[in-house]
Amino acid sequence: MKIGFIGTGNMGTAIIGGILKKGIANASDIIGSSPDEALRKKAADEFGIETTADNLEVLKKADIVFFSVKPQIIPVVVDEIKDSIREDQLFISIVAGKSMSWYENAFGRKIKLIRTMPNTPALVGEGMTAAVIGELVSEDEKNTALEILGSFGQVEVVSEHLMDAVVAVSGSSPAYIFMLIEAMADGAVAEGMPRVQAYKFASQAVLGSAKMALELGKHPGELKDMVCSPAGTTIEAVRVLENMGFRAAVIEAEKACAEINRNL
Repeated sequence: MKIGFIGTGNMGTAIIGGILKKGIANASDIIGSSPDEALRKKAADEFGIETTADNLEVLKKADIVFFSVKPQIIPVVVDEIKDSIREDQLFISIVAGKSMSWYENAFGRKIKLIRTMPNTPALVGEGMTAAVIGELVSEDEKNTALEILGSFGQVEVVSEHLMDAVVAVSGSSPAYIFMLIEAMADGAVAEGMPRVQAYKFASQAVLGSAKMALELGKHPGELKDMVCSPAGTTIEAVRVLENMGFRAAVIEAEKACAEINRNL
């Protein structure tokens, strides 16, 4: 099985790293393309994979092809390769905002396609990926793709109508969390803590809280209540956050994010 990547930026190389770490494929079984020589060199040096500036070379050699380019680039890529794809090739898209029907229209026919949305924690093996399985994809192909997508974090199969919500709640949300970590650290610095230490305390608190939510199986509200003692410090902090519109701000941010994704 040869795996190809059209695009070797951050997300593409995060997936390559996961594949190699989990032993799903060898470096010799992976080829990636990019018009950027520096990106090609970085991928080749870091992972030992074959690289090329020619997308058609990836298409020629790969059984599974990842589309890992920006939304504004994918129309150019499709126009370049659409007359050269094979019927047996499986395509996996990580391109935001491009639906299954968009690809069908762009290629002029249905292809074996899985539409996905990973997020940047894939860079450290803790990604969250949603996958929409195309109707031409076999059960074996689906399982192979899910194994690959699970190599850099968690993966869930979803209905396509949920993809805008996926972008809002996981695709873009690392940015919200980084803003939260930065704000938490700023508050600690305001209380006299050194900044490097403040970032560590804030980051570990977020990591540990997420781990509790995933592993304890309790409702987030119940976990919050466990921390909020009567007339205590935490409930006072929660009161201030509620007064400042904390939850409403997050919800409105996600709705705005989903709307942009719908119109990409």
